[in-house]
Amino acid sequence: MIFLLLSNDRFSALKFLKKKKKKSLQNPRGYNPNKGLIAAIGNTPLIRINSLSDATGCEILGKAEFLNPGGSVKDRVAVKIIEEALDSGDLFKGGVVTEGSAGSTAISLATVAPAYGCKCHVVIPDDAAIEKSQILEALGATVERVRPVSITHKDHFVNIARKRASEANRLAAKQREASSRMECNGPARANGNGLVRANGDGSVYSSGDPSQQDECLLPSTNCEGGFFADQFENLANFRAHYEGTGPEIWDQTEGNLDAFIAAAGTGGTLAGVSRFLKEKDPNIKCFLVDPPGSGLFNKVARGVMYTKEEAEGRRLKNPFDTITEGIGINRLTKNFMMAELDGAFRGTDKEAVEMSRFLLKNDGLFVGSSSAMNCVGAVRLARSLGPGHTIVTILCDSGMRHLSKFYHPQYLAAHDLTPSATGLEFLDHQ
Repeated sequence: MIFLLLSNDRFSALKFLKKKKKKSLQNPRGYNPNKGLIAAIGNTPLIRINSLSDATGCEILGKAEFLNPGGSVKDRVAVKIIEEALDSGDLFKGGVVTEGSAGSTAISLATVAPAYGCKCHVVIPDDAAIEKSQILEALGATVERVRPVSITHKDHFVNIARKRASEANRLAAKQREASSRMECNGPARANGNGLVRANGDGSVYSSGDPSQQDECLLPSTNCEGGFFADQFENLANFRAHYEGTGPEIWDQTEGNLDAFIAAAGTGGTLAGVSRFLKEKDPNIKCFLVDPPGSGLFNKVARGVMYTKEEAEGRRLKNPFDTITEGIGINRLTKNFMMAELDGAFRGTDKEAVEMSRFLLKNDGLFVGSSSAMNCVGAVRLARSLGPGHTIVTILCDSGMRHLSKFYHPQYLAAHDLTPSATGLEFLDHQ
């Protein structure tokens, strides 16, 4: 039912455009069916969000990224990261892609890695919705859930993921050494320190003093090394959106848009899309919408990331727990620094919850927390610009991976977030 609605809205979204000629949006950028699953990523519909458009007098369009095979905008990033790593020789078929992620990037990596003959190991904070871990395990990824700590802490999920890639590389080196010894001396001969032995199939296992054993938690059979995806700092993230999402938005609107707005986690989407659109037309305005506990609003609006007493390293955990997952951060990433922004808006947890229910009731859109926050930003921007403008935002993922928190009545009640609005009055206070 929702897919039919999206299909209909996709075409209604294009009616307002002044088209000089008809264009096919099915395959604007070189669909190649020989690429299998990978070919289905991207070229997502741009739909008119009717309720928000009618309420504001602006055309508010959402890029339906939850229709990607892995269910989110991060599919694009996963493909770009893996392909660039394979091309550069940093990753090999049979290798392990590791990542620290609150969920969506991890799910996308676990979805596409097998298409490249690779495995996936994910480190995820244990306060992320439990269904994200369940999805990852069902996809065949190895999952570590760890306590949330500051990025400066060695046990931050990103830092552990980086460590796992190094462990996989050490394991691969041991395997190569063992295989070499096996060829020279026959099977099942121990190496010099007695820790790694070669089996007949060339796999390795640990033995000897437990205190000296490798602490690697990765599969030890036929390991071809590891690669840390590093979605926050790896500019393949930015390039995925600069080369894909941005051009698609430009094509689908035929360049007839006034503004783009989105929240940022890694910053890749906001950076890639904003830079591409501004290169095509400098008059297009690009904005950030930022959730509670994040320092990006202050950085964009005031030029200061955070006050001295809030600096990273002075606390073990972000002092504000927000219900929105995957967006908001208290440091500048390489990806975010590529963004070209004209301003920023704030959004609250309650506004995101209310917006998600408003969209579900009025448009049949079942969106996740970051998508809802993007729509909060789109309405704020529409009210700021005034009627008659065209605004594009990102519908990052659906509500399916947010059931245990963002859509859970008891959880919301415990955090005083129970939705009660009948319209958009929850946005009237700013």
